[in-house]
Amino acid sequence: MKNRLAVSLLIALFVSCSTDYSPKPKGYFHIELSEPVYRDLTGYPFECSISTQALVEELKDLPAGMKEKNGTGFNLDYPRLHAKIYCSYFRINKSDFPVFMEESRQLVYDREKKAKGFKETEYSCPEQKVYGLVYEIHGDAISPVQFIVSDSTNSFFRGALYFDVYYNRDSIAPVLAYINKDIQVMIESFRWKQ
Repeated sequence: MKNRLAVSLLIALFVSCSTDYSPKPKGYFHIELSEPVYRDLTGYPFECSISTQALVEELKDLPAGMKEKNGTGFNLDYPRLHAKIYCSYFRINKSDFPVFMEESRQLVYDREKKAKGFKETEYSCPEQKVYGLVYEIHGDAISPVQFIVSDSTNSFFRGALYFDVYYNRDSIAPVLAYINKDIQVMIESFRWKQ
C-alpha cells in the first residue's frame, strides 16, 4: 500500500511539473463601451453636444491665469472610463486670437516631450463661425488629445483629454477612439451665443 502511494505521488509530481512554463503577458480588462448618446450643453457663451457618459464638473476656483484672462472652465468627467476633458473658455478680442493660438500650440508641443508625433485635424464651419483644430498626440503622451474651437474674433475654447490612471497606449485604444468621437461631435455641434 505504501509503495502504491509513493509511486502515485511520484507520477503526480512528474506529470504536474512541466518544463513548458512561460510567463503570460500582462492582460487588460475588456471595457464594454455603450452606444454613444448625446445631450446639449448649455449655460455658457456657446452650446454644443456632449456625451451622456460625461458628467459636467463646474470649476469653483479658477486658476489664476484663467481669472486674469476673464475665462471660465469646467471638466467633462468620464468616471467609468477614468478620463476627463479639461475645458476652458475665454472671451477675446480679435487681436488676442494669435496669442491664444500660439499659447495653445506651445501647450501641446512643450508639454508632450515624449510624443512620437502629432496629427493635426482642422474643422471649419464658416456659416456658424466655428473653426477648430484637434491635436492627436502619438506615443506616451500625458494628454493624448487636445483641441481648440474659436470664431477667431470673440470666443476661444480649449479642451485637453487626460486619463486618471497610468495607461499603455494599446490598452486604451478603444476608449481613446470612443472619446475622440465625442470630441468630434462636440466640435461639429458648436454654436456661439452672440
